[in-house]
Amino acid sequence: MGIPSADWLVRPIGPVDEAEVSAVLAERFGVTGTVHDLGSQQDRNYRVRTETGDYVLKIANPASEPAALRAQCAAVERLSDAMSGLRLPRAHAGVDGEVVQRLGAGGVDLVCRLLDYVPGEPIMDSRYLAPPVVARLGELAGRVVAGLADFAGVEQERPLLWDLRNALTVVETLAPHLPDQERAARVLRASRAAHTLLEPFVDRLPVQVIHGDVTDNNVVCEPAPDGRRMPVGVIDFGDLGLGWTVAELAVTCASVLHHHGAGPASVLPAVHAFHAVRPLANEEVDALWPLVVLRTSVMVVSGQYDTLLDPGNSYASVALDREWAMFEAAVSVPAEVMTAQLRHALGRPSALLLPVAEHTLLPGLPDDVASLDLSVSSEELHTGRWLAPDAETALARAALTAGHAAVRTRHGEFRLTRTTVDDSVPAATCALGVELHLAGPAEIRAPWAGTVTRHGDTGVTLHTGGLDLLLDGVDAEVQPGPVVSGQQLGTVAAHEGVRVLGVQLFRPCATGGRPPRFAPPELAAGWLEVCPDPTRLFLAPDASDVPDAPDAPSSAPDGVPFSTRDAQQAVTEAELLERREHSFATVQEHYFETPPQIERGWRHHLVDTRGRGYLDMLNNVTILGHGHPGLGEAVHRQWQRLNTNSRFHYASVVELSERLTGLLPAELDTVFLVNSGSEAVDLALRLAWAATGRQDVVAVEEAYHGWTYASDAVSTSIADNPNALASRPPWVHTVAAPNSYRGRHRGPQSRRYAPEAAARIRELAVQGRPLAAFVCEPYYGNAGGMALPDGYLRQVYEATRDVGGLCVADEVQVGYGRLGSHFWGFEQQGVVPDIVTVAKAMGNGHPLGAVITRREIADAYRTQGYFFSSAGGSPVSSVVGLTVLDALRDEDLQTNAREIGAHLKDRLLELAERHALIGAVHGSGLYLGVEFVRDRESLEPATEETAAICDRLRELGVIVQPTSDRQCVLKIKPPLCLTRRSADVFADALDDVLTHGW
Repeated sequence: MGIPSADWLVRPIGPVDEAEVSAVLAERFGVTGTVHDLGSQQDRNYRVRTETGDYVLKIANPASEPAALRAQCAAVERLSDAMSGLRLPRAHAGVDGEVVQRLGAGGVDLVCRLLDYVPGEPIMDSRYLAPPVVARLGELAGRVVAGLADFAGVEQERPLLWDLRNALTVVETLAPHLPDQERAARVLRASRAAHTLLEPFVDRLPVQVIHGDVTDNNVVCEPAPDGRRMPVGVIDFGDLGLGWTVAELAVTCASVLHHHGAGPASVLPAVHAFHAVRPLANEEVDALWPLVVLRTSVMVVSGQYDTLLDPGNSYASVALDREWAMFEAAVSVPAEVMTAQLRHALGRPSALLLPVAEHTLLPGLPDDVASLDLSVSSEELHTGRWLAPDAETALARAALTAGHAAVRTRHGEFRLTRTTVDDSVPAATCALGVELHLAGPAEIRAPWAGTVTRHGDTGVTLHTGGLDLLLDGVDAEVQPGPVVSGQQLGTVAAHEGVRVLGVQLFRPCATGGRPPRFAPPELAAGWLEVCPDPTRLFLAPDASDVPDAPDAPSSAPDGVPFSTRDAQQAVTEAELLERREHSFATVQEHYFETPPQIERGWRHHLVDTRGRGYLDMLNNVTILGHGHPGLGEAVHRQWQRLNTNSRFHYASVVELSERLTGLLPAELDTVFLVNSGSEAVDLALRLAWAATGRQDVVAVEEAYHGWTYASDAVSTSIADNPNALASRPPWVHTVAAPNSYRGRHRGPQSRRYAPEAAARIRELAVQGRPLAAFVCEPYYGNAGGMALPDGYLRQVYEATRDVGGLCVADEVQVGYGRLGSHFWGFEQQGVVPDIVTVAKAMGNGHPLGAVITRREIADAYRTQGYFFSSAGGSPVSSVVGLTVLDALRDEDLQTNAREIGAHLKDRLLELAERHALIGAVHGSGLYLGVEFVRDRESLEPATEETAAICDRLRELGVIVQPTSDRQCVLKIKPPLCLTRRSADVFADALDDVLTHGW
């Protein structure tokens, strides 16, 4: 059987000799220049470079009618008038005034046009597309169909290959001739199923002239400040014709699906953006995903067909893999699920009816059915218990042992027990059914009449009028075939002494198959619509509610309506963020523009309310890790016993003070306990003022020390306060940031920072402003974890002391073993400060800080009155501080910081060899920074790129944020319990982002 012949089957034309192209340009358009073949699937496109500008000569396939080509030119003119700022390929008339010119090539009569070359780059690769880029594609598609809404310049006399109204015919004609018949069969099945879903709407879908190919490689882009390629123009109007308006969006959505990391939910930004420009009717929403499936099916079969006709057509052959990737993504989720997801995204959930249960599924089930809480906020899943493979079974057995006759799980719950960690892909956490754990035997009866089939050894499915009841764990007593309402189906099977019945409702999809038991968060709303809550089949309706879920609709006479049980967390997240904006001062910013709602932490991982696990590479506050059991138990015990303030006499405040001084040089023998790093630095400065009788302070530029009056005054980072340098009081003086990478002295020349700072300190003394203190982080934290030049503090401390000042080491971020090689940052410099401040890690998230100094300096504060901090040094705070020190010692976390930090830094340095955006890797232990630059010579900060990279890393399950005054450094300060595996997960994720885009 030969390749079929039909009006819409177009044989690609062969290449045209470039000399002939040049002759046509000169003769027909009066243009001379160099030409370059751009390739095409069916036409021939040549870029023409001239002294006055660039053009594209498009030689049309013989199947293209001149009238259609003129219509394309007219459509471009229409859009140019309607869409200012959009780059479009406007046509140039030939010397005879006609935009369509004839030529002969290889004995074939052809026609051509000369179009403006549209500057910018198409998205020809399969790199990652960020949501803003996807949204721009959808917006452009919407603007194009809106601009062409009343365009009537097309007379379509023959069916077109890319008109999705013909999609099934195209697939059925070409699929039998594909070399891979297994793939062909899959495409045929998917296309027929999609067409079946589409049929009810075909007569109601609006038809107009559409571009037909607003896709990733038919737009041109310019790089945005963050390095993302943002579409700014539309090219190639070769598929212009009549079609369903919504088909324009379907084509755009399909083109997103082959990109790195893309899945069906990746198209949602495009749908939102299109809908904002040209609102979608309900029937268009329902038709959209079947059209996406049909579009990808047509692409697969037509691409294979083109390579059969023209084996040398590299343009067509290189596209085969990405066309198959689009198809695979489009059919990875049933179209019914994606339609429900789209409706949910646009605020149009369906109201569907369940048949009324005429009999109880488990008539012998007692009323005291316990409900397991497996959510992220469960009180039964602390201390990492949720990671155990048998966590759900263990909790159910405990409830049965406690005397409950039955225990059930909850439908629609995002289960913490299904969360995975160190995983770039979100786990399927949303429960699409329920499980019943039973203490004794129980019979199962049909809640309504239907037909029974069997699956597996203990599976029974009851099919009833468009709804399937799936039961797993059944000792079946019924044969496959019809059953009546109330007929016994079997009993709950016992397995190793445990009786568990899985119950799931499912609206069968056109492609067949069984639903999964759990859905990923991004598709939960869609899956929950096709898998409604079965709890009411065996319990009273009020038992089916997930806590805090919206109220269910009221019952109706002809059935029980259900709407998509919105993942309640999605609603709650948005509402909670809005409430935060109204009640919580907005200057207290949150990470990320649309932040996940984090409600669980364990060691170096975080979990949001949808059960998405994240690797926490940012949280230097929780040095031991999240949810530390020893710390939680110690606080609980002490809180039950006593919590007051340090003016009372009790043991723990003494023990903590002794432990702190024992970790420091002998002369630092006196401790103040406070509640934060800001308070610690503030107190340190006040001690210096009291001890010296002076006020002038020298601080390092680009540093952050806190938010109290004094600590803010010496904070010079413009990232934290854009007016930091201009608004500091006259008693604050600064010296240059000793940045050996991008400061005024770099590399070996960085040794000059210390003598310059020392000279400045002595100069101030000569000017009559001798210092009270010099304050500095002993490891340059705010710049991204950068070591000070060797000997810097030795020289600066010497100058400070020469003029009678005190040296303050701010260890709030860098101390407590984080550097790995040293417990305190100042040890790395071989100096001993006069005052040390510490917080953050000291309390593992509890508000606790300390100032440690010499006795005579502490006593000097008496001239200012007495000192008191309500929370600092309280019994609970003291126990927290002691427990943290115990855990640091017992778990050998400083050693872990040294070893894992060294491994991670090696991984990051290897990435720097392959990715030019990495300018430097700073730091030691688990205080690291990756600095991004646009150019390694100029060191131009990649500020916007860094923010975008953080967003992409979050999508891959890694939490990290920018730091430094230029906000171009990834601050890497995870809990010190970080494992080698997790360090590799972070490095691999960063490699993925830098390789495939952000």
